[in-house]
Amino acid sequence: MGAPARAACGHAAVDPHLEMLGKEGYVIVRGAADRNFVTSLAEDLAPTFAATPFCVGDFYGGRTKRFGRLLIRSARVHDLVMNRRILDLVEASLGPWCDTIQLNLAQAIEIHQGALAQFPHRDQSMWRGDIGALEYLVNVMWPLTPFTRDNGATIIWPGSHGRAALSPGPPEREAIDALANPGDAIVFLGSTLHGAGASSTPVPRQAIVVSYCLGWLKPYENAWLAYPPDIARHFPPDLAALVGYRQHRPNLGNVEGQCPSVLLKGPLDWPVGAVDALTPEQDAELAAFVARQTRAVAAP
Repeated sequence: MGAPARAACGHAAVDPHLEMLGKEGYVIVRGAADRNFVTSLAEDLAPTFAATPFCVGDFYGGRTKRFGRLLIRSARVHDLVMNRRILDLVEASLGPWCDTIQLNLAQAIEIHQGALAQFPHRDQSMWRGDIGALEYLVNVMWPLTPFTRDNGATIIWPGSHGRAALSPGPPEREAIDALANPGDAIVFLGSTLHGAGASSTPVPRQAIVVSYCLGWLKPYENAWLAYPPDIARHFPPDLAALVGYRQHRPNLGNVEGQCPSVLLKGPLDWPVGAVDALTPEQDAELAAFVARQTRAVAAP
């Protein structure tokens, strides 16, 4: 892994999960959520799983079901997305390259018998940025059913992340099956090579994938359409902010020059004034610039 990515994992000495994530590109956090909570969440989503058709296309998988907009399908998803233990890993991993993180997607996945192994891929390929220089996102796979070698457990190539993604050949190390149970969290970087496994079992493999990305990127799931203001205003403020109702300094993602959270108060049917949203460094540089001009104007 390249030096910038290692810098993202600077708390490795005190957090073995962060150390593992930085070194191997993935980590399985056992018992990150209460198993009974995850079971109840699976029950919440069962009707939608049943009603959702199979995907179209070889990447998503013809024997796989997927659906998003999970924050309106179960209030329990709110707690999953805001899991503090996981957010600490995400913020430490992505923090060096952004002012704030944002929710990239929250999607439910169900793999059925006969599903082929998914094409190995890196999720950072969604963006055409510099490969190996920074991390763009962190994925978190939450099993709703046990992940086994036979039912399509996520396959991960350890050490395939960061600058290793620049290698034109196959990964240096063998892939592993991310075996996990409900309550565990499989966390891996967007630069880590991975894919769903094949399924030969009659019982579907279910999971929720929650991913977080740099706050200045366009997310995979269009959150402002998935959760428009009339829905997001009922979210807790920190969740609404994670979904995208906050600015990324400087001034990115504003509405009428203000933080988009202003929309959570009601429609903007009156003129509003633009308000600076700068980084501390920019604020200091701007203040010095203005002060120099002020002194020059005041000088006799």
